[in-house]
Amino acid sequence: MRLSTVILPIHRWSEGQKTWRRAEELGFHAAYTYDHLSWRTFRDGPWFGALPTLTAAATATERIRLGTLVTSPNFRHPVTLAKELMALDDISGGRITLGIGAGGNGFDATALGQEPWTPKERADRFGEFVGLLDRLLTEESVTETGSFYSANEARNIPGCVQRPRLPFAVAATGPRGLRLAARYGQAWVTTGDPKIFEEGTPEQSVAALRGQIEKLGKACAESGRDVAELDKILLTGFTPDRSRPLESLDAFVDFAGRHRELGFTEIVIHWPIPDSDFAADQAVFERIATEALARLG
Repeated sequence: MRLSTVILPIHRWSEGQKTWRRAEELGFHAAYTYDHLSWRTFRDGPWFGALPTLTAAATATERIRLGTLVTSPNFRHPVTLAKELMALDDISGGRITLGIGAGGNGFDATALGQEPWTPKERADRFGEFVGLLDRLLTEESVTETGSFYSANEARNIPGCVQRPRLPFAVAATGPRGLRLAARYGQAWVTTGDPKIFEEGTPEQSVAALRGQIEKLGKACAESGRDVAELDKILLTGFTPDRSRPLESLDAFVDFAGRHRELGFTEIVIHWPIPDSDFAADQAVFERIATEALARLG
């Protein structure tokens, strides 16, 4: 199992760079950030762009993998995103993972002045977005006319450092998204079942996650892939456990062990932010980072 962190882009780089460097020092497998224009309770405070932040992080670190959790079509186009990702993969020396999802009805959905898309339209757009982005990152020249996204002789030369392209970690729980993960993903991402976040139990969450992995396995079988080929990433903080796994080293080891048994290969924990939903004791967090995997055996 791998242990990673997600660092929200809320600090000016003069301060923020210390966190990304510290994440590498602590031995995290990867450090991700959210790719939003703003997010929930942080909307009226500082919030910086994901890709410039990751570019700066790439120059401030040497070994740790970097990525988004997650990018969505809400305010991005595959052609421009592919160009930026190719550059970011080059600057980082091939350390980028693209977490990618369908997006939701948050602030990103209307920030460009558009009406929020229906769930069906989000799914339609997501499928077209991922397919075109895959081509753009693997082919030197792409022309494609879609219902939502098109490219006309779009060039990405010399391509990604990682071949055939940087890995996609596809966030999905529904059947269409899981099929995309099976077809295009090198990893699959989930935050759990949002229906039981408020009033569910940890046991119900484990059962729901087990069901999601079973559905992923079926989608992979239909695509002719072995589900074992995909890394399975759990972004914590959105299951009924909430922040309890970060209360102590023992609590986290118990949480991680239960989810490793389900088949998860990577757990992502939020870097502590005081006075927020992601508040946690920094010393305990750093003990988890440096000791938890050894305790898991």
